[in-house]
Amino acid sequence: MDSTRIDKWLWAARFFKTRSLATDEVNKGHVQMAQHDIKPSKEIRVGDVLTIWQAKVPRTLIVRGVSDQRGPAPVAQQLYEETPESVAKRAEMAERNRLAAEPAHAIEHGRPTKRDRRAIDKSWGNRWSASLD
Repeated sequence: MDSTRIDKWLWAARFFKTRSLATDEVNKGHVQMAQHDIKPSKEIRVGDVLTIWQAKVPRTLIVRGVSDQRGPAPVAQQLYEETPESVAKRAEMAERNRLAAEPAHAIEHGRPTKRDRRAIDKSWGNRWSASLD
């Protein structure tokens, strides 16, 4: 086998749990070949360069093997090779996310309780319109 559909390959390489999820992601433009959007029926071959966006993190892969059957994870990992730049970028993004400030810490006393939310709602009073009576 020298080529297969991209959606079958993504499923066989274990990037997506089902083939229909792989098809949906390709249709959304989250999978690109040579920086161009493709269709799920696009045939891929050994040596093709793919960019896959998962959780807003790009992965640049070189296709090393072609398969349309899903197998064990060690076999699936032999179907592709991630570029060193992609690995470094993913590590950098993971470190940035780890060091990023937690949005909940910006709230002075933490998240409002149910009682606090009721008090906030009552502070608006009976005025439901934007007019200045």
